[in-house]
Amino acid sequence: MAPSGGDRIPEAGFWDLFDVFYKDDDLLSFNSSGLENDLRKFLFGQHIAAETILKAVSWFMKDPDPPKPLVLSFHGPTGVGKSYVTKIIARNIYKMGGKSNHVHTFISDYHFPHTCEAETHEFQLRQWIHGNVSSFPQSMFIFDEMDKMQPRLIDAIKPFLDYNDNVDGVSFNKAIFIFLSNAGGHIITNVTLDFWRKGNNREKLQLQSEGMETQIFKYLFNDENNGLWHSSLINQHLIDHYIPFLPLEQKHVHQCVMAEMVHLNITPDYDVADKVARDMPFFPEEEKIFAVKGCKSVKQKLVWRQI
Repeated sequence: MAPSGGDRIPEAGFWDLFDVFYKDDDLLSFNSSGLENDLRKFLFGQHIAAETILKAVSWFMKDPDPPKPLVLSFHGPTGVGKSYVTKIIARNIYKMGGKSNHVHTFISDYHFPHTCEAETHEFQLRQWIHGNVSSFPQSMFIFDEMDKMQPRLIDAIKPFLDYNDNVDGVSFNKAIFIFLSNAGGHIITNVTLDFWRKGNNREKLQLQSEGMETQIFKYLFNDENNGLWHSSLINQHLIDHYIPFLPLEQKHVHQCVMAEMVHLNITPDYDVADKVARDMPFFPEEEKIFAVKGCKSVKQKLVWRQI
């Protein structure tokens, strides 16, 4: 199974496509306004993530000679937009968006299932990243389920993320690395819930509120049960931004349903969207504020109602 471009996970062997490099000019002329509009229009309930991503990506893309690759780490519960926002970023950088040959997605349990093969995977992963960046400097690498990834595999990519002029003759300063993880999701949920219980407006919650970013960093640094804890990425400060994705409320799920209707060419119906959103399970038990699965089952629920 070769690392996928966008949503695709090919049936070929993992490294079968290693020798195939793509030299086509797939880059768009980056426009921060386009990214901002996409984040505002398609990413629901994530004002902190949208603001941080917009600034980080815009700064990086406009710098002709960045000092290091852009490394973003997305954290939060399931179904809140972590994977989806990578597609938004990709379609503002590449003509083919997430389907570009220069967008490479790795899923921990899928691509690296056997710990006994860690040494082989470590070598192959380095070769894959090095080869693709040597062919196309502005490549993007997405690592899903980063907290489940074997520590030695995480450390294998460390040289590519640092302030190095080059690694074996190749500069990585224009590459983008995005890590997706549920680790720290309970911290983000607790901070968001406490903020709500105090009667505060959700949109006033910031990265520094209740020391949220610091709490995420400390948790990752001290939690022995996630791969990041055992790696050197954290203590060597190679991750540029730890970005929290907040748990979604019913109004955000409703927005997801309306957007999915448009995507499926279904006539938008506010009442149907409201029913689908209300069908979702919510927590905590008493207040029922946050969607347990975020927007993850929206499409299935919507299609079921259309049958």
